[in-house]
Amino acid sequence: MAFRSRVSVTMVFLLVIIGSIIFLIFYLKKQFATQTEVNQDIMVSKITAMGKLELVKYSMKDVVEKKELHTILPDARVLFVAVGEVTACIDLTKVNREDITQSKDSIWLTLPKPEICYVKLDHQSSRVYDVSGVWFPDKAKTMVEDVYKIAEKKMLTTAGEMNLLGKAQENARLIFLPFLQNVSGKKVSLKFK
Repeated sequence: MAFRSRVSVTMVFLLVIIGSIIFLIFYLKKQFATQTEVNQDIMVSKITAMGKLELVKYSMKDVVEKKELHTILPDARVLFVAVGEVTACIDLTKVNREDITQSKDSIWLTLPKPEICYVKLDHQSSRVYDVSGVWFPDKAKTMVEDVYKIAEKKMLTTAGEMNLLGKAQENARLIFLPFLQNVSGKKVSLKFK
């Protein structure tokens, strides 16, 4: 009976110790957990009135590989998959009173030539897949920044080759012309500067 009592006391003692250790582990884990604080101060530096009518957007993907060839050291290489868009628009703030002529049943409107509104890379979808042969972090950062610029320039060039501005002019006639005719109730004729 004394043996049984001693075993029971020992078991209770062991359970209390194990429980205390488990509690202590979770308590310490919570005390030493990493906390992140982010402080931001946003300031508006410029407010711009917008008058650009976006007419066409080309979504693109580009694979860019940049290599720096070395004679002794291994070649530095960055492999980047860029996802972005190029948008063309017409700046309606450039339309003057002289650009609009009307008669009893017709309106003649001269619009500015379409222009590239922006080239924008999607940083969420674009990925650097490989950086190799780069010995210093600053060099890797510079190479990655360079491939971003190369990708933007290539997207802009490709959009030009695919006649983005011509498509914007065509879309102005398809989209803007019926809108103007419905609003004015007159026949509208569009031309571009």
